[in-house]
Amino acid sequence: MSIPTVPDPSDPAGPRPRHLQPGDGWVECVCGRRHWGLHGAAGLLLGRLDDAGRLEVVLQHRAPWSDQGGTWGVPGGAVAPDETATQGALRETSEEAGVDPDDVVPFAEHLLDHGPWRYTTVLATVRPGALVLPRPADAESVDVRWVAADDVTALPLLPAFAQAWPGLRERLEAATRPSPPPTA
Repeated sequence: MSIPTVPDPSDPAGPRPRHLQPGDGWVECVCGRRHWGLHGAAGLLLGRLDDAGRLEVVLQHRAPWSDQGGTWGVPGGAVAPDETATQGALRETSEEAGVDPDDVVPFAEHLLDHGPWRYTTVLATVRPGALVLPRPADAESVDVRWVAADDVTALPLLPAFAQAWPGLRERLEAATRPSPPPTA
């Protein structure tokens, strides 16, 4: 039995084995690029405060053979035809980073809309009391880990994520900021 493959134009070694899922495939976009995800794509930007109260986020170092490989971004991928962007982001993050969807509290979305193709970044925090230990869980990840928000821009970022990062960081910081105590 042969394993279906998806050609990656950036991979000099050619197509790699991959089990195709509903929604997997390239979309020719009006922006002049090809994007992965017949029904769009989504990723999860998961944030938390470390023990010193500083924001950190889960980032994925993309495998060299993947589209824009070697860059860092959020775990994510193609949305299936029967999924919402949040469902797709949670599924992909579970598959790629070993993060249990029950440990995540989504609170907002950021949409990159190219007309025939869309990418949704789902912003989320860690459920109180949950211990989230991200790890590379499939061949699409070279590394997956918590990264201090102050260190994110020192990494070679996926260009679209680099462009969106300042606004995404601002929203995560607002969501993770401790509430002031009630006044009497």
